[in-house]
Amino acid sequence: MARLVTPSKRYWNSYRRALAGFHAEKRFLRQDTPRLLKDPAGYLRALRDEARGVHLPPGWVPATTYWLVEEGTFIGRVTIRHRLNAYLRDEGGHIGYAVRASKRRKGYGTQLLRRALAKAAAMGLKRVLVTCDDTNVGSRKIIEANGGVLENRKRAASGVLKRRYWIRIHAKTRK
Repeated sequence: MARLVTPSKRYWNSYRRALAGFHAEKRFLRQDTPRLLKDPAGYLRALRDEARGVHLPPGWVPATTYWLVEEGTFIGRVTIRHRLNAYLRDEGGHIGYAVRASKRRKGYGTQLLRRALAKAAAMGLKRVLVTCDDTNVGSRKIIEANGGVLENRKRAASGVLKRRYWIRIHAKTRK
């Protein structure tokens, strides 16, 4: 059974193997720099700092990252932004997630977002914005399966047409 964990050295090698696929798709976290990827401890420290709101670039908000793992294998990652700023309201939302290519279409994305909603509830969020590219049918299905209600389709500052969904976190999720 897959579980959501705090990023750690235990899953580092599996994570690094998955990164090649993410990078080929142009999916990066701010910490995915060659310098930090050569330094697992520094990379993990950067994620912890981001969760605490320490050493953030101008305009960034605190965000907590989790990894979905199963039997020692990294499956995907999710980042929960603690609050929204103008950019996140427009394009990024409260929650961003990615599942490694070899594990897609197996229900992991739906599970990843469901578990992230429980973490968001524990942070005190009652409603979250989740966005996806208008053309990303898989992500749209994941968001809708987790209760996402489409607010609108909007062209973001990047020029990409985005679907903007709100998910109300129910009392049972917050337990």
